[in-house]
Amino acid sequence: MRMLLFVAFRNLLQSRRRSLLLGVALGMVSLLLVLMLALSQGLHDNIFESAMVLSSGHVNIGGFYKAKPQDAFPLVTDCKKIRKLVHDEVKGVARIIDRGRGWAKLISESSSMQTGIHGIDVDEEAALLATLQPALEREYVDGGRAVVLGDLKRLREPNTLMLFAGQAKRLRVGVGDSLTLTAESFGGVTNTVDLQIVAVMKDVGFMSNWSVFVPKKVLTELYQLADDTTGWILLYLDNLDERAAVITRLRAVLTQAGYTFMEPESNPFWMKFETVAGEDWVGQKIDLTTWEDETSFLKFVTQALDSISFFLIAILLVIIVIGIMNAMWIAVRERTQEIGTLRAIGMQRRRVWVLFELEAMLLGLAATTVGTVAGVLLARAVNGLEIEVGIEALRVILMSDTLRLSVTFGQLVGPIIVFTLVAMLAALWPAVRASRLPPVTAIQRLL
Repeated sequence: MRMLLFVAFRNLLQSRRRSLLLGVALGMVSLLLVLMLALSQGLHDNIFESAMVLSSGHVNIGGFYKAKPQDAFPLVTDCKKIRKLVHDEVKGVARIIDRGRGWAKLISESSSMQTGIHGIDVDEEAALLATLQPALEREYVDGGRAVVLGDLKRLREPNTLMLFAGQAKRLRVGVGDSLTLTAESFGGVTNTVDLQIVAVMKDVGFMSNWSVFVPKKVLTELYQLADDTTGWILLYLDNLDERAAVITRLRAVLTQAGYTFMEPESNPFWMKFETVAGEDWVGQKIDLTTWEDETSFLKFVTQALDSISFFLIAILLVIIVIGIMNAMWIAVRERTQEIGTLRAIGMQRRRVWVLFELEAMLLGLAATTVGTVAGVLLARAVNGLEIEVGIEALRVILMSDTLRLSVTFGQLVGPIIVFTLVAMLAALWPAVRASRLPPVTAIQRLL
């Protein structure tokens, strides 16, 4: 086998021009595949990180409360009791928080917007404080040092509000300005509250366009809620892969405690209002979801990007396969004398076939390795440059204001293995034909 590898390598060198052209083509396709996979993974990571900051835990305990059959209020009662049950009975939960949630209208002196409202307790939101960063445009220099206007920790103060930079721009407001929040309570009464902006933070993907944060007390008063009622309870796990096991355990523990459940549905809570309002029951029903469920409405973006990548790479692969097959046919014709001579001195057909397959394997392995490594380096360079996405439509698709490429280990190994196998499959039939070449043909060519 070592001798066959040496001969295969020598043959590639002898046909260096043809080998170089095929190698460059394979390498470019490998590079493109790595970049497309990195873009798709980056989009997935953007969605995950935005969800973890803004709208979901790894597992969520939500649900609806209905005073009348036609109601559909996204509330969880007995919040303290449920949190204690989870803490005592469910293993693998690293952190538990609860947040109020609602939908309201924000009004400034010059504009207004509808947005989702998250009621939080800053003291249990260490991850949120560590993740969100002040908007840089709110910095100024005071006595030679940079001072950031606004502090997220000030949400401990009553009647305060945190906006994201994009929202502040739309409303034409900044830290220290006042906004009016208006919403209809669950009793049908329209309530308003004046809030002071205490922080403007950098945008966190597309989802930050419709999320603002206020103290829990603001939502409690706005919607006339009991102190032990919340929007939902967010669970963050030690191991993200244990989501299914945690949900199974939660269902058992809460059922034993007397709670009933909604039918599982892989949709965010706001897509369930119509279904819940049409059901004939009253009281509380718990809804257990994962972060994938809460961001399922964004799946079409990743699926569309993956589909485009698949068809693009498939077309390029067809072109590469045709090129490899043609190159191998040319090699068989050019080396008829060599092949026939090898057969005449006793080389078996199988070894001739293996020789051509080794040539394709070496070509595919070298080209795809170089292309994959180049793709990884290019992806890292793009991330280092922090290229801003200037087109609004692209920011919506990519869920970020900057272009992000994320490379995983599978994206390194996958293209190398797949394209090497493709190169070997493309050379299969020419290799078989070469192995069937009669020795007498070489003798005739020599004469």
